[in-house]
Amino acid sequence: MTILGLSIFSNASYASNSIMATKERIKEIKIVEEVNIDKLIRNKKTNTVKNYTRQVTTSRSGVTREKQEVSTENVKKDINTKTTEQTYTSIKDVSISKNMNLTKRTGLSKEDFKKVIKNLKQDTSKFFYNNADTIYDLCKKYQINEIFFCGLISAESGWNIASNHRRTYNYISLMSNGKLIQYSSTKQGLEVAAKKLHDNYLTPGGKFYGGKTLAGVQKKFCPSGTWISLVYGRMQQIMVATKKVNN
Repeated sequence: MTILGLSIFSNASYASNSIMATKERIKEIKIVEEVNIDKLIRNKKTNTVKNYTRQVTTSRSGVTREKQEVSTENVKKDINTKTTEQTYTSIKDVSISKNMNLTKRTGLSKEDFKKVIKNLKQDTSKFFYNNADTIYDLCKKYQINEIFFCGLISAESGWNIASNHRRTYNYISLMSNGKLIQYSSTKQGLEVAAKKLHDNYLTPGGKFYGGKTLAGVQKKFCPSGTWISLVYGRMQQIMVATKKVNN
């Protein structure tokens, strides 16, 4: 009986040890699998981000050349850079009309805008050419068509800028108590003109807003029946200058 008991106990102990060993082995297998899976995931991420390959080619002369492809990240940067590049309208494609949206700019580059103004024969005092950079920047800032802005200044102050407008730096006849408002410099006068046009006349909700066309601005700016023809006529003179640039 004793021998039989020892045999049973020995067998039970062996079975228990085998089960424990099996469990430990299973744990080891799981750990190894987890490590391998983790490595695969990391490698996949690395390959996805870098996407970096090297191709070796041989030229006709037998010289081995190495072509190195850029990473996906660099490709994305190049695409973003190209997307943000500004595309401009050609001078020959610029057009105007009496019903045009005055908040839509010409699309010209600053360089081309200055070429147009340089060819504007009416600008004998060179006021518009000398201030072309400021005019262009203000039209960009306040979303005003450059040809309209110049045409309006010319209609209100004359191409050579009348003495009272030069003295007050007031170029679109902004009035207070029947007198031209005095500004401190050419730059300030032009900026106030652009800002007032944008805020009061060309923006829905502005206190003098009547629309984004010449007819809309005229309602409150100058109800005179000849105002649209006067401003548009000056704009057409600028358009003549665009043709001279192309010739």
